[in-house]
Amino acid sequence: MNDKEQSVLQDVKDRGVAFIDLQFCDVLGVTKSVTIPSIQLQESFERGTWFDGSSIQGFARIQESDMFLQPDARTYRVLPWTGDGIPLRARIICDIYDPEGQPFAGDPRYALKRAIAKAEEMGYSLNVGPELEFFLFRKNGDAHHALPHDIGGYFDFSPNDEAQRVRADIVEALQALKIEVEMEHHEVAIGQHEIDFRYSEALHTADNAITFKYTVKGIAAKHGLFATFMPKPIFGINGSGMHCHQSLVDIKTGNNIFFDANSSTFHLSKVAQSYVAGQLEHARALAAVVSPTVNSYKRLTPGYEAPVYICWAQRNRSALIRVPRYSPGREQATRVELRFPDPSANPYLAFAVMLTAGLDGIKRGLTPPTPVTEDVFEWTTEEREAKGVGVLPGSLEEALNELEGNALIKEALGEHIFSAYMRAKRQEWDEYRIHVSTWETERYLESL
Repeated sequence: MNDKEQSVLQDVKDRGVAFIDLQFCDVLGVTKSVTIPSIQLQESFERGTWFDGSSIQGFARIQESDMFLQPDARTYRVLPWTGDGIPLRARIICDIYDPEGQPFAGDPRYALKRAIAKAEEMGYSLNVGPELEFFLFRKNGDAHHALPHDIGGYFDFSPNDEAQRVRADIVEALQALKIEVEMEHHEVAIGQHEIDFRYSEALHTADNAITFKYTVKGIAAKHGLFATFMPKPIFGINGSGMHCHQSLVDIKTGNNIFFDANSSTFHLSKVAQSYVAGQLEHARALAAVVSPTVNSYKRLTPGYEAPVYICWAQRNRSALIRVPRYSPGREQATRVELRFPDPSANPYLAFAVMLTAGLDGIKRGLTPPTPVTEDVFEWTTEEREAKGVGVLPGSLEEALNELEGNALIKEALGEHIFSAYMRAKRQEWDEYRIHVSTWETERYLESL
């Protein structure tokens, strides 16, 4: 065992942690967990914990189901909502291996590790800062309905606001989990909120994003509410995004290589501009991974601040990629913001394909198109086409077709994940396609 694992075992003993949740996620980003008594943790560190992968979405067939979880000691956290009469419990995020001791190709965390390794070969490390928006709704007995619990708007404040108390409890829980919160506030739509945590290296950030989601849901439930990361839960108001701030760091120097003091283009280096160009070029295929549900495309429509046009800019929030304004003394904060991911995405897969697309732009020396300063939502189709500005897929089916035809993004996922992901998402689309909705019956039942 290494020093970190020894340190974890000592902390478990000193604090009296009774149980350890060994966590991982499936290809759709759903958190899975198996619990072991803390006395079994040393053996899990040394030999792994075996489990049946055949029942996990996108993992293995019944005849090849044996796998084992290898706990990553760096992710050890004591869960702050245990204790005080409830046995103290901790969680550790795991990597997944096959019986031969090889990393499992269907593990989303491994897919991100592969992308990170390719960046490291080029001398880069990716930092990501995601902004996960969510809604808080009231429960109606045992039923869940999209009934907002407040009438607040963007940055609204009230000392008696229930939402503020819920967000405060979420922040305290996140900080106890060693997730550094930068700010929390009410978002634009009623019942909509955002809690931003500090950017970090991509793998650590993906682990934090997974933890963030179940922490928000758990604390909301304690207040008699339920939280949802559904991209568009209510028609006619803004949906929830997961804007991703990204920058590349030089591994040797630790410097942000996106910054160039002499650049006339938002102080972005040539490397940064090529990174942007790569993401713009692959945007339509990226959509299937970063905006992965039928509901995602109800959010990606003009008029609700969600970007749909494939262009970039600085202050223009209708652009797919925005460059936050540079301020002297904050060169390390130079970054680009990809605005069309949403929080229903699997963060491991989302960051893997985002990084792969950006690195492709760097490898090929791509140059992005001229930044767009106008509000693209105001353009006609003819104006947009004349200026060469593309548009994101309009449905999950269209996005999946783009992914299927993009060799680079398929390779980033790997054959196993790609095949499992496409099966699940094609099924999701087919179920949606043949479902008879309330809208249809109200419109057609008596009139036809």
